[in-house]
Amino acid sequence: MSMQMQGKTVLVTGGTGGIGRETAVGLARMGATVVVTGRDRARGEAAVAGIRQASGNERVSLLLADLGLQADVRRLAAEAAGAHPRLDVLINNVGYLGPERRLTADGVEATLAVNVLAPLLLTELLSGPLAAAGGRVVNVTGGMPQGRLDLENLQAEKGYLGIATYSHAKLAMMALSYEQARRLSGTGITLNVAYPGAAATAMTAGMTPAMVPLWMRLIWPLFGVMMGSASPARAARSSIFLASSPDVAGVTGAYFDTNSRRAAWPKAVLDERLRGELWALSRRLLGLSPERGGNGDTEEAVAVGAA
Repeated sequence: MSMQMQGKTVLVTGGTGGIGRETAVGLARMGATVVVTGRDRARGEAAVAGIRQASGNERVSLLLADLGLQADVRRLAAEAAGAHPRLDVLINNVGYLGPERRLTADGVEATLAVNVLAPLLLTELLSGPLAAAGGRVVNVTGGMPQGRLDLENLQAEKGYLGIATYSHAKLAMMALSYEQARRLSGTGITLNVAYPGAAATAMTAGMTPAMVPLWMRLIWPLFGVMMGSASPARAARSSIFLASSPDVAGVTGAYFDTNSRRAAWPKAVLDERLRGELWALSRRLLGLSPERGGNGDTEEAVAVGAA
């Protein structure tokens, strides 16, 4: 077991399966104390046992939360901060791709809630423990390239199509990541985005032809073969790199591809006006003040960080 992450604490959302589990295994092998989140206790505890066995590291634990629910995100942040007043790495890995448009208990479309709002809120609420450690935030993107960010279709108001809605949400997450990294400047916290590439996960296994555009339905058997052969362990490499490598110490506001190389941000992410509107809209959906800079000095962040 490498000792590269010895003494460091890492929180991986959605770490009980797929890419998140492989990320947790990789960082545990480096000696990190790893906390994973999941929605189901039995599945989560089985995953923790598996991660411990695969990594040879017993310092792996579980926190339960449904990150589609804002109350659960807040409770998760309070529990994580209470147990770990210093947090070295937060990996916002959890993703959601559903068959149809669905609203959460907060009245927010689920794809947006999980893929976009949860990482934004969790990063803010944990800014105290992250700042205490000079921590790193890694946001995991995915889906198909999207050229345009449509703020009038942020919650699939104009129509829902599984992979397209998911991909659009991930583009929005990238834009918010860029903005949040900028606002965290000076706190000691870095925030970067990792693209994992294709992987055979429960999410991809659950996809049906009805969730993809027509052209993809025409090559559906080929798509299934491609996804089925893609390794989650390989897809986890960019997240592990950004969480652990000394090569990216101090690097923030950057986008890294599946080979852990810096890549160009999509043009939509670099549109300052669009980013500002998305920032304000997202914070409104979270019930937060629009101008929060992300520097850990709000009452809410301090309260959670000191919990």
